[in-house]
Amino acid sequence: MTVEQQARGAAGASRRRSRKDEILEIAVGLFAARGYHGVSMDDIGAAAGVTGPALYHHFAGKEAMLVAALIPVSEGLLDGGRERATAHPDDPRAALESLIDFHVDFALANPAVIALHLHELDRLPDEPRRRIRRLQRLYVEEWVTVLTALHPGMPDGEARVLAHAAFGLMNSTPFLGGEVDRRRRAELLRGATLAALLA
Repeated sequence: MTVEQQARGAAGASRRRSRKDEILEIAVGLFAARGYHGVSMDDIGAAAGVTGPALYHHFAGKEAMLVAALIPVSEGLLDGGRERATAHPDDPRAALESLIDFHVDFALANPAVIALHLHELDRLPDEPRRRIRRLQRLYVEEWVTVLTALHPGMPDGEARVLAHAAFGLMNSTPFLGGEVDRRRRAELLRGATLAALLA
């Protein structure tokens, strides 16, 4: 099955979502598979079943699609991270496990967005790129707060190193094959991340 067929299938699978959301999901899948510069508006339109020019009714262009894909994800990670970190104010181990569960679930559900973020973020204009980087830094700080509570005396800088290492592990999902089912992949990623951060 081609990327275009998969993208069309994704669009048809969820009629309750807006057409704009469907088109964005298709664009993200194509960007992740081919790279930002390897996809044209006509490619996105063909996969979505509309003409390229009709896409401009929803988005000003590919750059606007990239911004629309990455900013809400960064906001969602920060909001979810804050919620989980503050849910266990007196139990940093439980807070860490909750953060790991949250991020692993996100990573397994959004491999295309992770690939897009890893390879295409620098293609954004300065303002949205700075906004995304700021949201990411704030998300990292949620992890730093939990890690320094869990490891008294650990400097913030070392906790940041550990947090980024954990993200590298959990965000490996775009590169994992399908030979291990999703539930088991989640277990493996959770266990490996927790072990690394508790060491």
